[in-house]
Amino acid sequence: MSLTMTILMLIGAWLAVAAAMLWGVLRIARRHHPRLPQPESPKHLRKGHARHASAH
Repeated sequence: MSLTMTILMLIGAWLAVAAAMLWGVLRIARRHHPRLPQPESPKHLRKGHARHASAH
């Protein structure tokens, strides 16, 4: 095997490992992403379930 082929194979292997690590990090980050609370829909507010802070 020539020196050029060895260097190209090393670079290709490095790129494959880097891509696999990036894919794994993105997969974990997507799985553990904190979910934001959903805002209440206007239908909820019309039914009288929500109260104003100044209501007595």
